[in-house]
Amino acid sequence: MAALILSALLFSVQAAAYDYPLHDRFVATVVGTPAAYQAELPAQIPFKKRRIEIFPERETPDVLWYNRELIYSVALQKSRAPLIFLIAGTGASHNGAKNYNMARAFYQAGFHVVSLSSPTLPNFVVAASATGVVGHARRDAEDLYRVMERVWATLEDDIQVSSFNLTGYSLGGFNAAFVSMLDEERGSFNFRRVLMINPPVSLYNSISLLDRMTNNIPGGVDNFDKFFDRLMAAFTEVYKESDDDLGEDFLLKAYHALELQNEELAALIGTSFRISSASLVFTSDVMADFGYIKPQGLELDRYSELGVYNAVANRLGFTDYYHRFFYPYYRDEYPEMDRDEFISTVSLHDIAAYLRESEKITVMHNVDDVILEPGEIDFFSETFGDRAKIYPFGGHCGNM
Repeated sequence: MAALILSALLFSVQAAAYDYPLHDRFVATVVGTPAAYQAELPAQIPFKKRRIEIFPERETPDVLWYNRELIYSVALQKSRAPLIFLIAGTGASHNGAKNYNMARAFYQAGFHVVSLSSPTLPNFVVAASATGVVGHARRDAEDLYRVMERVWATLEDDIQVSSFNLTGYSLGGFNAAFVSMLDEERGSFNFRRVLMINPPVSLYNSISLLDRMTNNIPGGVDNFDKFFDRLMAAFTEVYKESDDDLGEDFLLKAYHALELQNEELAALIGTSFRISSASLVFTSDVMADFGYIKPQGLELDRYSELGVYNAVANRLGFTDYYHRFFYPYYRDEYPEMDRDEFISTVSLHDIAAYLRESEKITVMHNVDDVILEPGEIDFFSETFGDRAKIYPFGGHCGNM
């Protein structure tokens, strides 16, 4: 009880000096931060796309030929500076809006920046995942660490680095914790600071929440295609009528024009996640030839018609992937664990002792984050203590 009272007092103090304008967690998650409240960042930085081959010996399935090389981005200082790796969130790319904004902020602060896609982005699955079956916290960390080592090998003769640092948002923040722990063993970087932004506590709990948001689609999940078509049609109309093209407030204007209510906003978030997960699941199935969506042994080429597979993938939640693909794929490696025990390991609880003791790791989060189950926010204050900065509202990454 005392801890709850203390948390409430801390939230109240923070709220008094906290001017983020959107108090609805779904609105905040969808809209983000309106332009008037955003930090002043440089309009342009030397943010350059690069490619690297992680597994030269790998035979890439022909249908995924365009993902053979891993794509990432860098923004490098001209003099000696700390370097920071950025890890994107679920299904997001190295140059997505959130990663690019973080790159602008850290570059402005004097960092060399290396921006990486999420292990759940199809390009990463094909080019950089050892198994092709992602979602395993420790395996994903090994994949990310391998990429970081290879990228650094291409940079070390060209730049001077004073320290290595690491951050990520959403799933990328979750990944950062496991990458940091792996670095304690291998020592390639000896990260000076690690920042986790809006990470899930339990990956399974969070994906279950996001999957259930599609139940808010008017008429239920069976109307997924109809709801998606409606969103795209309305969004296109707003785009045509907008007088400032894709300005910083465009999404806010689109949100008002669509007149979505809370339930539909939840459905929008769930739909976005479903599209990302569908692309991931199909790619993983092709890479592992598991037989989850496409028939096992069937080889697809670059000319194959994929519409039927996309339709099936859009009907499957990420929790379906965990139960019917992910767990069966890894089950033989963990014969002593049942399904629930195995899923529980894909959680920050599994490395709580390390997070509690590692002074270099900090976390930023929001009380009303839509990917957290009730009570899960307490994990961060209990585990990180004063290394946790928890805001009273802001949704999921809305206040980044």
